Amino acid sequence: MPITTSAKKALRGSKRKRVFNIKKKDQVSKVVKQFKKLVADKDIKGAEKMFPQLQKALDKATKTGLLKKNTSSRKKERFSAMVKKGK
Repeated sequence: MPITTSAKKALRGSKRKRVFNIKKKDQVSKVVKQFKKLVADKDIKGAEKMFPQLQKALDKATKTGLLKKNTSSRKKERFSAMVKKGK
């Protein structure tokens, strides 16, 4: 356990941030799973409609520091390729 006042304060902040990070991570993974399911079911129209939502979730995760910029960019490119391959 932290001893100094600043360490106690940092612990409180990290606990708060952890909740937001877990929530955002779950949101991103849900969208990714839905997207992959649509692609696997050969529902390309549905996947195309969902692609902006997927991009938005990845961009928000990048903006808050949950994902790195290149990781987000790589994922978007790969998901885009999945849609193009399915056409």
